[in-house]
Amino acid sequence: MVNKSTVPVGTGDQVRAEIAAQLAARNVNFDFDVVSNPEFLKEGAAVNDFMKPDRIVIGTSNSASEKKMRELYAPFNRNHDRMIVMDLRSAELTKYAANALLATKISFMNELANLAERLGADIEQVRLGIGADPRIGYHFIYPGCGYGGSCFPKDVQALHRTAREVGYDAVLLSAVEAVNHRQKTRLVDLIERHFGGKAALAGKTFALWGLAFKPNTDDMRAAPAREVMEALWAMGALVQAFDPEAMEETQRIYGQRDDLLLCGTRDAALKNADALIVCTEWKTFRAPDFELMANTLKAKLIFDGRNVYDPHQLAEQGWQYYGIGRGLSILQG
Repeated sequence: MVNKSTVPVGTGDQVRAEIAAQLAARNVNFDFDVVSNPEFLKEGAAVNDFMKPDRIVIGTSNSASEKKMRELYAPFNRNHDRMIVMDLRSAELTKYAANALLATKISFMNELANLAERLGADIEQVRLGIGADPRIGYHFIYPGCGYGGSCFPKDVQALHRTAREVGYDAVLLSAVEAVNHRQKTRLVDLIERHFGGKAALAGKTFALWGLAFKPNTDDMRAAPAREVMEALWAMGALVQAFDPEAMEETQRIYGQRDDLLLCGTRDAALKNADALIVCTEWKTFRAPDFELMANTLKAKLIFDGRNVYDPHQLAEQGWQYYGIGRGLSILQG
């Protein structure tokens, strides 16, 4: 798990003022500078991101400090100049802005996905259509059951709070968080609708694939899987879960529970379950043995929170499939 922090805009100025005050109190005088150097490391790829950065943001207006930072980063900045130098506050805001924009793209796609369901459209086809526009691209336009982790929720909330502190109502940032919060319950809504309400879920067993908030990490902070599990437990259901990395973390968070069974393999989680729920798009989930799954689950029923599978292919094999914004989901149940 990577623990990363983002400092509020203005932190560098506060640090500079505090250092200056302490030096004055001790009657000490020497030159110093405070530089902002936000990191842009992805969980699961932090080492590679550090060794091969796509950009190096430096916040300083001091030429001597800029020179030292360039010397420091020279081994990682050889092929072409990736360094972007700006003032201190702009560098601090850049980190917040980057994460908030990526979160906005995700929430926007989830809004479109929910609309696509009601219109009978397929959001995956829409995604391909808009992603082909080079002004948009394909990064972070995958709909699903919401974003999690530490950075996106924290930074969107922090930037919204910063806006309020300076008297600005950042309506869009508020909406991004609201959409994401609602999206985390989308799978539960589909499950309730399929089975005929909350009361009908008591005593049901669900296989759940994916506990971490994204692949290649064991981080479960704000993970959509937690919202799904906790909602199912509240309605009296049992969850049989598997994740390639987050099993120990799940055990640490929830301990021993009668309504949670942590399974050693993805296939073991399917045994006698009433349906499969996919919350994280791990590679190991992408090409399962659907014939084996059909013989292991009680019913050929999948709730796919990451649109991993092809609904038309599954329909041909007799599966009931609920995805996010796939059009068919609104017609089933």
